[in-house]
Amino acid sequence: MPLVAYSDLPTFERLRTEGEIVLPRDYALQQEIRELHIGLLNMMPDAALEATERQFFRLIGESNQIAQFYLHPFSLPELPRNAEGRAHVEKYYESFDAIREQGLDALIITGANVVGTELSNQPFWQPLIKVIDWAHANVTSTLCSCLATHAVMEFRYRQKRRALGLKRWGVYPHRLVDRTHPLVVGVNTRFDVPHSRFNQIDRTQFEAAGLHVLVESDSAGVHLAVSEDWFRLIFFQGHPEYDIISLLKEYKREIHRFVKGECSDYPPLVENYFSEQSEAILDEYRERLLAAQQQGIALPAFPENLISSRLDNTWHDTAEAVINNWIGKVYQLTDIDRKQPFQAGINPDDPLGLKR
Repeated sequence: MPLVAYSDLPTFERLRTEGEIVLPRDYALQQEIRELHIGLLNMMPDAALEATERQFFRLIGESNQIAQFYLHPFSLPELPRNAEGRAHVEKYYESFDAIREQGLDALIITGANVVGTELSNQPFWQPLIKVIDWAHANVTSTLCSCLATHAVMEFRYRQKRRALGLKRWGVYPHRLVDRTHPLVVGVNTRFDVPHSRFNQIDRTQFEAAGLHVLVESDSAGVHLAVSEDWFRLIFFQGHPEYDIISLLKEYKREIHRFVKGECSDYPPLVENYFSEQSEAILDEYRERLLAAQQQGIALPAFPENLISSRLDNTWHDTAEAVINNWIGKVYQLTDIDRKQPFQAGINPDDPLGLKR
C-alpha cells in the first residue's frame, strides 16, 4: 500500500516521479485504511543522508500489506553535519521528543560513519542508547542496519564487533539458515546481499547472546538475525536497501578520497559487483588516473555512466520480501493505540508464538 506524503520532504516527490504510489495526506485521511507509523532514525553522513532516506522509504512503500504508511524520519543532534545536511534535517525531520510523544509501530535505525575504533566513544553513543531503550519498551519491532546492529550488540548484549583488517565490500551469496521464521517465509533459499563494512559480529557472538541467526554467507558472515524473543529486534549486517548504483557511488567516493590524499591506497574493486568488462574499464581508468597524477595533468573523468549501465541488481526482490514479511507481522502485532506495542493476549517474550 502507499506511502502518505504528510510533509514537504523531497523524497516523497522523488519517489512519485520514479513510479511509487505516494498519497497526499488529505486524500489518505478520507480512506478507511489502517495507518502504520514507522520511524527512520537516519544517522548516515550528509553524502548518503537523502539516498538512505529514499532507499528505506521505497522498501516500505513496496510492501503489499493493507495499510497506509507514515514514515517519520529523525536524526540525532550530536551527529556532525555540514550546513546542507543540517538544513535538511532541521527543515524536514522530526525530533525524537515528538516521535516519543506520538508513538511508533516500528522503527528502522540506519548505520553511521564513525571516527576511531570504539563505538562507545562516538558522540551519538548515549543518545542512540536512549532511543533504542525507548523503542525496546514502546515499539513492536526495531530493525537495526549495519553499524546500528554493532552498537546494539555491544551495549545490550556485551558483544563487541571484530575488526576485519579489510573492507568487506561487495555483493555476496547468502543462504537461509532457518526457513521457517516468518521473516523469511517465501524468500529464496539462496540470494545476494550487498555489504560495506570494516567490522562484523560473528555467528558465535549472536549465538552467545541467545539470538537467532536466519541468514548468513560463507564469505560475508551473518546478515540477518533476530532477538531472543524472535521479533522485537531485527539485525541486518548487510545493506539490502541499497540501490543498484549505491556501491558504485561509494567506490567513486573512495577514489576521490585517494585523490585528495585522505587515504594512501587506491581502493580495490568492489567484489562480485562489476562485470568483467566493467572491471577492465575500471582497471584502465585506474592506470590513467595514476599516470595523470604522476605527470601533474588533469585527471580523467570517472566512467560512471558507462559502468552503471552494466550493473545488475541481484538483491532487491529478496529485500522487498523480507521487509514485506516484517511489516506484515508488525501490522498483526501492534496495538492501534501505538503507546502499547503488543495487542492484549500476545506474550511480549514470544510475540510470534514460535518459542517452544
